[in-house]
Amino acid sequence: MAALSDSDRARLFAVACTAGTTNLGIIDDLEGIGAICKQNAVWYHVDGAYGGAALAAPSARMLFNGIETADSFIVDPHKWLFAPFDCCALIYADPAKARRAHRQHGDYLEVYYDGTWNPSDYAHHLSRRARGLPFWFSLAVHGTQAYADAVEVTLDRAREAATMIDAHPHLELVTDQQLSICVFRRLGWTPDDYKSWSSQLLESGIALVTPTKHEGETVLRFCVVNPRTSSDDIQQVLESL
Repeated sequence: MAALSDSDRARLFAVACTAGTTNLGIIDDLEGIGAICKQNAVWYHVDGAYGGAALAAPSARMLFNGIETADSFIVDPHKWLFAPFDCCALIYADPAKARRAHRQHGDYLEVYYDGTWNPSDYAHHLSRRARGLPFWFSLAVHGTQAYADAVEVTLDRAREAATMIDAHPHLELVTDQQLSICVFRRLGWTPDDYKSWSSQLLESGIALVTPTKHEGETVLRFCVVNPRTSSDDIQQVLESL
């Protein structure tokens, strides 16, 4: 914001930051960005599509300090909250503002404007299926503590994976382990080596570990989102490298 001119500020109406990038798990400075947005009366949106699920885990909660100042926040329960594809949640600090922006008018819709809460009033689309119902039922059946415990397990597993990678003679971490993600390289491998290994691992039924890129380099990425993943599972994958 400090680098923006007065004319830029006049045109700026929203800032979007990330609470856990899908590729690396990096979290922006949510507190700092939120404070600047508040000072400049700018809408503050936080994208937690993957990483926002870690809010459920007490050990990771402090990483998201400042998210409470967001005007809107998004999380994809199908990514790390064990919901079916394609469940996405958009949450507003003040839903009335979203309703004023997105509510659509039509005589054929007036029956729904009698004070009944209508989810179509809070996003740009009108007709849609109830993607959130499976997630709601799961929360109702299992409770929030089960979710906190499950996310904590995946975080612990990722930390264990980072330790195993550090100890492996042919592997090294590319970035620090973030949330449930480990990004690492196999020393001496080419992009074709990574692709071939990943395909063989999948065909064997052991795991799905696909290559990704970091600053143009082909590397490997663990993203642990299943609480049933064990230390032995991680070790088996690493031994194949």
